[in-house]
Amino acid sequence: MHVAMIGTGYVGLVSGACFADFGHIVTCIDKDAAKIERLKAGGIPIYEPGLDRIVARNVEAGRLFFATDAAAAVTAAEAVFIAVGTPSRRGDGHADLSYVHAAAAEVAELVDGFTVLVTKSTVPVGTGDEIEAIVRRVRPDADVAVVSNPEFLREGAAIEDFKRPDRVVVGTQDPRAQAVMRELYRPLYLNETPILFTSRRTSELTKYAANAFLAMKITFINEIAELCEAVDADVQQVARGIGLDNRIGAKFLHAGPGYGGSCFPKDTLALVRTARDAGAPVELIETTIRVNDARKKAMAEKVKAALDGGDLRGRVIGVLGLTFKPNTDDMRDAPSLDIVPALQAAGATVQAFDPEGLHEARQLLRDVDFKEDPYGVAEGADALVIITEWDQFRALDLDRIKLIMKRPVMVDLRNIYKPEDMRARGFAYASVGRASV
Repeated sequence: MHVAMIGTGYVGLVSGACFADFGHIVTCIDKDAAKIERLKAGGIPIYEPGLDRIVARNVEAGRLFFATDAAAAVTAAEAVFIAVGTPSRRGDGHADLSYVHAAAAEVAELVDGFTVLVTKSTVPVGTGDEIEAIVRRVRPDADVAVVSNPEFLREGAAIEDFKRPDRVVVGTQDPRAQAVMRELYRPLYLNETPILFTSRRTSELTKYAANAFLAMKITFINEIAELCEAVDADVQQVARGIGLDNRIGAKFLHAGPGYGGSCFPKDTLALVRTARDAGAPVELIETTIRVNDARKKAMAEKVKAALDGGDLRGRVIGVLGLTFKPNTDDMRDAPSLDIVPALQAAGATVQAFDPEGLHEARQLLRDVDFKEDPYGVAEGADALVIITEWDQFRALDLDRIKLIMKRPVMVDLRNIYKPEDMRARGFAYASVGRASV
């Protein structure tokens, strides 16, 4: 099948490359000429494990193309996907749909014959209706079925998620559109992937509900971690104890400094605004947002407490990990963006390292001494803080770390290490939801 993908951001590029790997002919379109030229030259503008190989393989096979002009690709396409950004709108928190609306209008002018126009971007309930209205206004004669097909990709595991998803949700009740979507995802039938056809509005809400529930689950275990510290319990054992219940499940029960990234903060806020406008407020999610924001800001206090609760003026704090999660270069709403400035405001000098996020971090964090590896961060530090659980931080040479630090103090916000092991090595060690040593 011929597919046009409008937008070469995270969702558009991963989806386009994976559809091409399924055997479809895909053109990824973006108005950013520099990005398109980079892609044509073999460069990948985002960090996602394995994506470079899939892109290169399908470009070489003649199944994946990149363009700034949408005309040829959209005219030839049986399915056109809108995968542009929907950032939170300044002032009210609603999703900014201006890019989605502009893409819909452009596609409406170009389609030729029956075309399925698929919204892959995360959009509020009712956006499909707005897109359909735009198409009818711009091109009343267009034979277009507007479909919702939300993405459920985890950064760092997006290719696996696309090729072996838990489910595919498709919002349309048009038989012709359903046939096209079944054909697009036919390679997944071998894995017996459930494809759930719903109404368009149900599909749109499913995406927000999924992300809101996961954000709430993370926030729940973080609050339990606070309680564990107060009553001398172990949050990891509590999480295992409840996660073994099949009704609850073990995923997203890892205590830490709070959620971040491109989806949870934006999508929870958009859901809250949508629910308020509909007169059916989601108070659990409103509380989740408030608690998560407060938690990220409070993490600097754990560092102060680890240093005898004292003044951070004149102290050097080493930070390991800046991205919101490992295996991505995404800094959007990362906990580090709250923690590092809070440490600096308390008088500390911060030196930091991240395996993939330094380019973005340099744009977002001021007056940080960025280092080339974890040991450069540890050298001369009064305390070492782990914010992101990159694999290379899980097996540090702790004897070397202790030797080069000013004081052997570690604040592990991801519970990578065992308290008893750190005590045996002579570290003052603080973690999340477990007793400090």
